[in-house]
Amino acid sequence: MAMALCPRRASADSDMIAQMRDIVAGEIASTATPDHAGGLAAALYAGRHVEFFNYGFADDAARRPVTPDTLFNLASLRKPFEATLVALGVLRGELRLDDRLPKYLPELSGNYIRNVTVGQLATHTSGLLLPTDHPPWPNEEYTREQFIAMLNAFTPAPGVAPGRQRVYTHAGYVLLQLVLERCYDRPIHALIQHRILRPLAMGSTFVPERGPDNRAVMDVAAMQRVVQGYSDQGMAIGPIGNQQSYFDFPGTGQMFSSARDLATFIAACVDGRAIDPHLRDALRLTQREAFRVDEKFGQGMAWETVRLPGVTIVDKPGGLNNASGYIGLVPARRIGIVLLANRGEYPHEIARYKILPALARLIASH
Repeated sequence: MAMALCPRRASADSDMIAQMRDIVAGEIASTATPDHAGGLAAALYAGRHVEFFNYGFADDAARRPVTPDTLFNLASLRKPFEATLVALGVLRGELRLDDRLPKYLPELSGNYIRNVTVGQLATHTSGLLLPTDHPPWPNEEYTREQFIAMLNAFTPAPGVAPGRQRVYTHAGYVLLQLVLERCYDRPIHALIQHRILRPLAMGSTFVPERGPDNRAVMDVAAMQRVVQGYSDQGMAIGPIGNQQSYFDFPGTGQMFSSARDLATFIAACVDGRAIDPHLRDALRLTQREAFRVDEKFGQGMAWETVRLPGVTIVDKPGGLNNASGYIGLVPARRIGIVLLANRGEYPHEIARYKILPALARLIASH
């Protein structure tokens, strides 16, 4: 027999959701006005409830509005998915965090790189810092062979050693992709699809190949949902579906997803009740702080830990010159938020320092 919902409890929950919605909208509305190029899609997950917020245009020229199903370039928001593959492998006994990279890529024979471990790549503690990680940006693209040669020739700055420091490195995650592909003998897009996206029913998330025109290779229906990217000054950058990479081998372009799909991912990260136990535990493992940077910041597997007064946030920002993204979690309060903008330099810090702390305070007060 179904149990009747207590009207008083339902009213209180509805009131809290309304207050949460006001907190989010109050902070983000001013960041996505008609004065800004493009638009913004946001999703709030709070105790099994999802709210969407949509502003502006996916394509200014076509006046195509942003919706929860608009597809955005995720930039480095892809990294938590690869970290989840690593965590799944650890939990299933398929690989180890302390495995050194030559176990999977024997061609890595350089004095430094051969001592780096899988876990150090996942937690940005490898010490790697390559030309593709920071300005001045290189003009050329690197083939797989050139990338391996660059890794073998890598010499760190004085005092840098594997596991000793946190140095953010995109190249380290490109290398992690190669490790995973060699470990499982499958391309990275298939691994993410079969091990994460399909179990979570995330049907609008893609790791497409990059075509000769540097656009994502997707079917017509999907491409009609993809944004046009803009600079922070409002200039269109690249065609719709533009992918950017300094690496000229498969799987090194960007991931695309929607606010609706990423709300599902957030729910799995902070709730995870109805999903496969291995996947649930893998998502939790990626969020666990593995390296303490200082009193405020720590580093997990792709995720960063931010300790603020009264709340600990686990989050991941990402961005290119024509795309910005942010996923923030407060696992202790079972809440999370995603922000997706089709312009560079979106001020995602408002979620870390204003929105999530305010939401956590609201929940704690009830």
